[in-house]
Amino acid sequence: MKFMKLGSRPDTFYTAEAVSFCCEFRSVSSEVSSDFIIQVKGSRYLLHKFPLLSKCLRLQKLCAESSESPQPQIVQLPEFPGGIEAFELCAKFCYGITITLSAHNIVSARCAAEYLQMTEDVEKGNLIYKLEVFFSSCILHGWRDTIVTLQSTKAFPSWSEELGITSRCIEVIASKALTHPLKSNLSHSHSRRLKDDISSNGGDSQRHKQATRGWWAEDVAELNIDLYWRTMIAIKSAGKMPSNLIGNALKIYASRWLPTIARSESVDKQSASNSDSEKANESSAKHRLLLESLISLLPSEKGAVSCSFLLKLLKAANILDASRSSKMELARGIGVQLEEANVTDLLIPSATHTNQMVYDVDIVRTIIDHFMLQWQSPPTSPPRSRIDFERRRSRSAENIDFELQESRRSSSASHSSKLKVAKLVDRYLQEVARDVNLPLSKFTSIAESVPEFARLDHDDLYKAIDIYLKAHPEMGKSERKRLCRILNCKKLSVEACMHAAQNELLPLRVVVQVLFFEQARATMAGSKVAELPSNIKALLAAHNIDPSKPPAPLSTTTSVQAEDQLSISGLKSPKSKLSTLQMKLSEDDDLNENGMHPDGISRPSKFKALCSLPYRPKRIFSKLWSTNRSMMEKN
Repeated sequence: MKFMKLGSRPDTFYTAEAVSFCCEFRSVSSEVSSDFIIQVKGSRYLLHKFPLLSKCLRLQKLCAESSESPQPQIVQLPEFPGGIEAFELCAKFCYGITITLSAHNIVSARCAAEYLQMTEDVEKGNLIYKLEVFFSSCILHGWRDTIVTLQSTKAFPSWSEELGITSRCIEVIASKALTHPLKSNLSHSHSRRLKDDISSNGGDSQRHKQATRGWWAEDVAELNIDLYWRTMIAIKSAGKMPSNLIGNALKIYASRWLPTIARSESVDKQSASNSDSEKANESSAKHRLLLESLISLLPSEKGAVSCSFLLKLLKAANILDASRSSKMELARGIGVQLEEANVTDLLIPSATHTNQMVYDVDIVRTIIDHFMLQWQSPPTSPPRSRIDFERRRSRSAENIDFELQESRRSSSASHSSKLKVAKLVDRYLQEVARDVNLPLSKFTSIAESVPEFARLDHDDLYKAIDIYLKAHPEMGKSERKRLCRILNCKKLSVEACMHAAQNELLPLRVVVQVLFFEQARATMAGSKVAELPSNIKALLAAHNIDPSKPPAPLSTTTSVQAEDQLSISGLKSPKSKLSTLQMKLSEDDDLNENGMHPDGISRPSKFKALCSLPYRPKRIFSKLWSTNRSMMEKN
């Protein structure tokens, strides 16, 4: 760090007690008696007029306004920038006493000199001139000196802005960040460390090049959020900094100033007493400003910031009650790269006090919508002019082939991403399904936000539904049917079908449909139909359904609405009793002993309608059976 010394006399300032003033004072050793008293922030200085007035225009004006008196003249300097340290530095300069200037005190000295009006008009070679020369020729040429100087301006924001110190420091930092670190006049220790890294890692490695280009992020992260925001805006405005380096710098700053913020803020809000509530609110407002400022700096390019980091910011935004625009900006960025997320990151604590939900599922739904929106095809293109048509015809076959390959590659990436997101959503539903306060509408809304083709199987979705049913035992029959409507029994594995067939929480029609599709799948494969549990056999036999025959008697389940579909994977088949299933059957039929509906309208039971086989489903299934037999004979 560079420094400058001014003056040649030894320091002769001392502290003593003045009996006449009944207080301590600071003075300077001299054969001439003091005739000037200056009061700065409660401290008094017994000094001499001549050396001070010869260099300070403000003191000249104040002395001219006061009346002549034999007593030492007292001058009040309220709101003196830099306090007694800065004033004493200026006073020593007036006396010719040696002072040392560096990046740590140049801002306070410059503001104090400006306050005292120590300009060239008063005396040539005055303090303001010397400070400006040192600032321009030395401070702004060094990287660390510029950082320290900029950081010290936060104590004098208005003065630093008016004198142009802040803006000049930011411009220099932004320009140096775009250059190689060894060309930025770093400190000796910092420069030597970088040289050691180059020699150990090799100057040609891509990893080292990336680290070298982002060398400035750690140092800039020392700034407070206002100065940091302005510095990053200047760096981004240059247009030469890669977006991934901008994102990495923001991550470094957030990790330094927002450590475990979600946990600490939530604990503070819950445990803070009335006396500490103001401090908690002030801390929350400070962190909220910091977070929203970081969000406004996020690059818009995909991949510039990791999805995990964006989700952490979103969790903090919920806890700190950040603005809706900030949350939506984060949701958009997360949605663009949702396939990179994991379930733990998506478990965003709910910040609303109107409901008791554990997780914020609404913001997750918004994220999924943004993900799906990016893969939607653009609207119909406008009609082409004849010139455009001729240009299109004139393109070479190689260019057309290249565009076709790019289109296929993009389509493949879209499909692969949707498959990953579908798995992610189903596993997310398994976690939030345990929340007893999660409404059915929100659960189904998230489940239906994924297109049907993206789910290659419905095992994870069935598991989420089963967890939701267990966490909400009070659900009615209509709500269970509505929940099961999102299932596709054709996409269940054998293990999931076996579990669903004995799941007492499912509507009976769903259980029967699961059995039908499992037997139909086994028949289409030409294999032996899997052995059903004894309790399922007894239930089907009680209704004249023979499971040993081809599944034609169950073909009427094709007329059952999709609301009766469901599934799960990897779960052990529970041993349910026949009486429990029979009781559920009677509940599903919802009839009295006389075969009458409670509302007085006579109608057959659902299972009777299921067992009465219409002609057409039989014929369709017989065609399917004959096709399967012909395929087996060919083999």
